[in-house]
Amino acid sequence: MIKVLVVEDDKLVRKGLISVMPWQQFGMQVVGEANNGEKALELLESQAVDLLLTDLAMPVMSGIELMRIVRKRFPHVHIVVLTLHQDFEYIQEALRLGAIDYIAKVELEQDQLDEVLGRIAIRIQEQSKHSDVQHVQHEFAPLASDRGYAVVCLNGVSYREWADNLKLSAHVRIIEADRSSWLLLSEEGDDRNLSQQLSNNVSASENGVLVELSGLAGWTRSEVQRWIRDFAERELFYLYRPDCKIIAICIHKGYQQLAEPAEEELESLKDLWLSAEWLYHDGLFAKLVREIKLLRLPKAKLLGLLYAFVNEWNRLYSQPMLGKITLKEPVHSWFQVEQWLVGIRELVRLAVHKTGYSQQIVDCILKAEQFMRSEMDQPLTAAYVARRMNMSRSYFSQCFKDIIGNTFNEHLRMIRMAKAKQYLLYTNKTIQWIAQHTGYMDDKYFSRTFREFTGMLPSEYRLSKRAEA
Repeated sequence: MIKVLVVEDDKLVRKGLISVMPWQQFGMQVVGEANNGEKALELLESQAVDLLLTDLAMPVMSGIELMRIVRKRFPHVHIVVLTLHQDFEYIQEALRLGAIDYIAKVELEQDQLDEVLGRIAIRIQEQSKHSDVQHVQHEFAPLASDRGYAVVCLNGVSYREWADNLKLSAHVRIIEADRSSWLLLSEEGDDRNLSQQLSNNVSASENGVLVELSGLAGWTRSEVQRWIRDFAERELFYLYRPDCKIIAICIHKGYQQLAEPAEEELESLKDLWLSAEWLYHDGLFAKLVREIKLLRLPKAKLLGLLYAFVNEWNRLYSQPMLGKITLKEPVHSWFQVEQWLVGIRELVRLAVHKTGYSQQIVDCILKAEQFMRSEMDQPLTAAYVARRMNMSRSYFSQCFKDIIGNTFNEHLRMIRMAKAKQYLLYTNKTIQWIAQHTGYMDDKYFSRTFREFTGMLPSEYRLSKRAEA
């Protein structure tokens, strides 16, 4: 089905055209209408269109201006112009811009509608055959040039207008890699002017990045497009910094996507981030940040991991003066994530500092928290851990509540339940085994506690979560 967009400022003409033309007879369907060029462009951005019927004389944006933009942004769209008899110079300009036909409005007043649409359908078919051959040739032919450029919008939103602000040579090809990234190839030997133009354009944009590519010779266009999509998803997200918006990369045939880490590896990392030690030890904090970055998780999976941290941190650090920890979106780069982690760390440290305890006491409580995690399969009590820390039970309990944000027993139950969830999801251990290894000698008491904490029995939790995965 050929999807049609009708653009005409005269409402009666536009509605009449849509209603009287025998669209279905020629495999066509009107999917949109607009009264000026700007409205038409908005529809083209959001709606798949194969054929554009446009008037030439319109307010806001003329049909000629609309055609120039459509030829750049939507080269696959076939264009037919609507015109009056006396608009011959405009018709010539429209044909030079790639219009496949024109309809004189007087034709619409006569019994020629079948003939008009039949003529247009034949020309679309002829042009599509020619375009398909050229597309296949371009798609799979090895590139001759060794250099090229990728323009990427990190926020995932198309800002295709960047090309309209450039006065690009006719020898420059703009090829869409996906909605927010484009490949630019110069068919001339010297591309210094293109490089300078793109550098200036990207430097002035908020979320744009220019990737200067080398090593393209011998690659096909489709291979480079796929490389750009993979690179933007996994590598560019982690490489980007606001002070470095131009990146030079030599691509090579051996490039492969990074393998995603095993769930067990992620769970081990989560354990470290859910301990409180990273809050007060700079070396450990830097190490944990570096380890997450080195995983090169896809953006969606990284955000899932960060949200898991947020949920647990809000359980662990519930001081009234801290408030609720949140992850600010949208997230466009690892740079933002790292800045956010630094900010969360300072926020929690400041809240703990306001409790008035010395660093020695804080370190002692953090050591106790780590001890609880390492010995959670043992029958721990506040009195026992306090003795290990050389503190009285009552003072230890007060310090623990003020610094960690929960009572000793609440916190111990949280870390035991978190570990139980891991065992249920990522092992096939029995409920009895899991109970014993999280500090519960009675598996029935463990199951009851788990249901109070999660709303499900351990067996139900295992089945439901694995079914979702």
